[in-house]
Amino acid sequence: MKYLDGRRCGWDTETTSKEPTEARIVTAAVVGRGGASQKHSQTWLINPGVPIPPETTAIHGIDDAKAQAEGRDPKVALDEIAGTLARILRYGMPLVAFNTAYDWSVLHYELVRYGLPTMADRLDGPPYSLMDALVLDKQADKYRRGSRKLQAVSAHYGVHLENWHEAKADAVAALGIVDALYERNPRLDGYDPQRLYLAQQAWREEQQKGLQAHLRKTDPAAYCAPEWPLVPAQRGGEA
Repeated sequence: MKYLDGRRCGWDTETTSKEPTEARIVTAAVVGRGGASQKHSQTWLINPGVPIPPETTAIHGIDDAKAQAEGRDPKVALDEIAGTLARILRYGMPLVAFNTAYDWSVLHYELVRYGLPTMADRLDGPPYSLMDALVLDKQADKYRRGSRKLQAVSAHYGVHLENWHEAKADAVAALGIVDALYERNPRLDGYDPQRLYLAQQAWREEQQKGLQAHLRKTDPAAYCAPEWPLVPAQRGGEA
């Protein structure tokens, strides 16, 4: 089945930090569309148990008061999020995010923090149907100038949304980008999930090495983690 003919899901997290080993999830969303089913979405608001920095509140709009008054217990919510994603992946359904390495790593370290089974524990093997809108965009259009942040990439592909940096909206945007990529690059349908997963690992490594070389022109200590989708704790960080 072609990607655009089947069911696919997008997901996103909004957090307390850019550092995935330290970040706590404040909001998360999973949206599904395509195939024979209706559009569906599920969202979570979590009390992260730590102060939410003002700079991250400015991005996603959730402050301590709202999280404490309306947010769910993190252990319960994280287990639900992980269980939802695991079911999607076990079905082999495409699971799309923008900069998957960040969200996947944040979720992993949150699950470890609360003594919950990790995604690896919940799956029978690698998460082959994971897809990264950022990695795919960079591979499909390597030399395009300009920002590769979510809003800029969305605009490039004609994906226009309100409520940027709201988890559900960003998940929908990631899906829109990948849909557009498949419309413009039909050869992507020639990749089965395992081959595309391994290709994304290789592409991400190449992209991060190129970005690191560029950054080191002004910052000799710059480091861009090449691993995908899980960034190791000892060199965690969002490129």
